[in-house]
Amino acid sequence: MNLLVNMPWRKHPVITSLAVLIVALLTWGFWPQPVFIESVAVQHGPLTITIEEEGRTRVIDRYVIAAPVDGVACRQQLNVGDEVEQGQVLLGITPLASQVLDPRSRAQAQAQVAAAESALQAAEQQAQAAEATAKLAVIERNRLKPLVEKGVISTDAFDKAATEVQTTAAAKRSAAFSVEVARYELQSAKTLLEYTSATARTGAGEPIERVPVTSPITGRILKVVRECEGPVRTGDELLEVGDPSVLEIEVDVLSADAVKIKPGMKVLFDRWGGDEPLEGKVRNVEPVGFTKVSALGVEEQRVNIISDFTSPAEQWQRLGDGYRVEARFILWHEDDVLQVPASSLFRYQQGWALFVVDNSHAKRRVVKVGQRNGLTAQILEGVSEGEKVINHPSDDVEDGRRVKERG
Repeated sequence: MNLLVNMPWRKHPVITSLAVLIVALLTWGFWPQPVFIESVAVQHGPLTITIEEEGRTRVIDRYVIAAPVDGVACRQQLNVGDEVEQGQVLLGITPLASQVLDPRSRAQAQAQVAAAESALQAAEQQAQAAEATAKLAVIERNRLKPLVEKGVISTDAFDKAATEVQTTAAAKRSAAFSVEVARYELQSAKTLLEYTSATARTGAGEPIERVPVTSPITGRILKVVRECEGPVRTGDELLEVGDPSVLEIEVDVLSADAVKIKPGMKVLFDRWGGDEPLEGKVRNVEPVGFTKVSALGVEEQRVNIISDFTSPAEQWQRLGDGYRVEARFILWHEDDVLQVPASSLFRYQQGWALFVVDNSHAKRRVVKVGQRNGLTAQILEGVSEGEKVINHPSDDVEDGRRVKERG
């Protein structure tokens, strides 16, 4: 009992209390504190892998109206957007008398008529071939439809047949337009020859009738190159006409992405001005690339992807030639995929890993990753649905470290 009374800490209770407090504070300060984290539950859900690029609409068949003869064009009365009918006179050109009286020009005009007649025959034959191909594609699609319903063939084979129907139908329309253009070119060549012969008979002193320039198709004026009256030479552009109700979408993508895109692939078009995205299918991946300088000044190899709308026409008829859209090419899609945020993954031993929250501690877990987009990753093995993983793990998070949910 006397020993306890004589202990130093009994004589200086204040100093002893301060020492105990300092030791407690040092112990608390150096004790490992939990790292604040944000966790996300592993869950099943849909996952889509896409390639996104900007594109623009364009009229499938557009025609440049050029001057058939040298002369003086009258003042243009048409404006962009005006509707025109096939065969409608768009403007007139007063030929130059000295030019049409030239025997050499007359001989060239006769040769142009013969060439135009041959081009018309070739276009008609191509139109017949395109029509036969389109009929065959429809027959093939109708033949495969009951087979895919019974499960005899894959859906992919039927989709290819359906895409072939759309492709051949577009080729048929284009071939029909080509026939009309060939007839227009033949008419222009005959007009030149007719006025050459008429001028040779009447003489240069007689007044020359204007050469009418007509529209090869029914559509709208897309561009007016010349508005004022003035001299023109043969081949000078005057107008552009086309049918804006028949559109296609041109999207240029990186060549590394173009190899992943195939004809028949589904496309979604966003930010075109409507409330809902439009649907389409890839018709053609052009086999030739080109160099384009990006906004950062980097040269890139790009490839044009041509797609058609599959949404009902009344949904996109407000679009016109050269309108901007954002295209999303669907490379891969599943409705039920085990997934985690891509920001929760990190590289570990030549593979991927993440931190799982287990009893307020971070546990490193090696996982096998499948498909990924910029935000989400498919997990094939390593975690189960409902487990919580650390999103955006900092450098302070280590295997076995205590963690605490932020907020």
